[in-house]
Amino acid sequence: MDTTQLITQSLRQLNFGKQSAGIMQAALIAVDPRAAVLKHLIRDGEFLKADGFVYNLDDFSRVILVGAGKAGQPMAEAVYQVLGDKLETGIVVVKGGYKSQSELPGKVQVHEAGHPIPDAEGVAAALKIIRLLEQTDENDLVISLISGGGSALMTSPVEGISLEDLQNLTQVLLDSGANINEINALRKHLDRIKGGQLARYAYPSKMINLILSDVVGDPLDVIASGPSVPDGSTFAEALAILEKYQIKHRIPTTVLEYLQLGADGLRPETPKFGEAIFSSVINIIVGSNRTASQAAFNQAIKDGFNTLVLSNFLQGEARQAGKFLAAILKQVALYDQPISRPACIIAGGETTVIIQGEGLGGRNQELVLSAVTDLQGLTRVAMISLATDGGDGPSDAAGAVVTGETYQRALSLGLLPESFLKRNDAYNFFEPLGDLIKTGPTQTNVNDLIFLFAY
Repeated sequence: MDTTQLITQSLRQLNFGKQSAGIMQAALIAVDPRAAVLKHLIRDGEFLKADGFVYNLDDFSRVILVGAGKAGQPMAEAVYQVLGDKLETGIVVVKGGYKSQSELPGKVQVHEAGHPIPDAEGVAAALKIIRLLEQTDENDLVISLISGGGSALMTSPVEGISLEDLQNLTQVLLDSGANINEINALRKHLDRIKGGQLARYAYPSKMINLILSDVVGDPLDVIASGPSVPDGSTFAEALAILEKYQIKHRIPTTVLEYLQLGADGLRPETPKFGEAIFSSVINIIVGSNRTASQAAFNQAIKDGFNTLVLSNFLQGEARQAGKFLAAILKQVALYDQPISRPACIIAGGETTVIIQGEGLGGRNQELVLSAVTDLQGLTRVAMISLATDGGDGPSDAAGAVVTGETYQRALSLGLLPESFLKRNDAYNFFEPLGDLIKTGPTQTNVNDLIFLFAY
């Protein structure tokens, strides 16, 4: 089954109509990695067109493919579809379980690695990519594929920092509620490949960087820790993030010492704007959260909904965002404001969860769990939140659904939403209700999408 159809199947099993499922399916189709690449990378004879840039393939001795991210394999398949035998070799790293049967030739290797915590497989794959790029010169064309998850999947610790150090740091940051911009600022200063340094290995080759954005606002230097773009963050800012969340005492001393040496000018900074290594690099965003939400908007209009894209910049703590969105849906249900029934309000972004308990779930499940009490008793309403990659936190669910009936249904089973929220256990609240959305890997990743329906 096409992964974009899995949302439809899952929602139908939850007794949500064809229209609601179709709106969400339209969003995922719009950011299908293969289609996104094919839209931006076009071959015309021996000429390769990448948006407004044109390359004569006869000018290059080799075309090399590298990349990392959850969408890496379908993106690579699209590049091969365009280039065929012109593609000399390649290495792409994807999340464990995301590698599938492929039309890629054997000369393009697809490796699986750990996410969101980096692992030895990701380190080994990153080293292979570094060694491949170190062999390139000005006669080569490098095509780089970057998508969500690339930071963890392509990891190469700096000297003096171990993989275990990075694993520890990553877990502490995730538990603290730090956002992806902050997490990646630290990653970039402890890694040999992030923060523009992939471009350093490829220089002086020409590089086309195709990016499927999973970061709010699409900042190039944050998506997968910006391996091919100038880095705007500094060692000092990385230290300030640790101070902000008061977690210095929880991370390895080797990490703290390295960051302090960097802030004191005793370790090299990441490459910055204006450096020569970026002179031959072009960066193209092929898909984003805004792309997906706009497609959902268009489909909702076709289906007869009064429709509004609220924002693609939703951030902050998941349970607070959930209560805010519940207030908006309640306003629609009771007063037909800011739009009237039948209504479909779309929001996108990426919230965070401060881990306080030992439950199971993810930010999307926690977001809608926080809305259960506030939506109780409302008729013909639904809030749906899902991770577009199909994986919400360390669970097998993409997200969950809440309606005005959820609260009473839960009480009838002895489930108190407040108790589950307190221990970050949204998964085990929604599982007995049958209200989890389970799609499996969609092989795309453009943050989260939230839908507020008033039928």
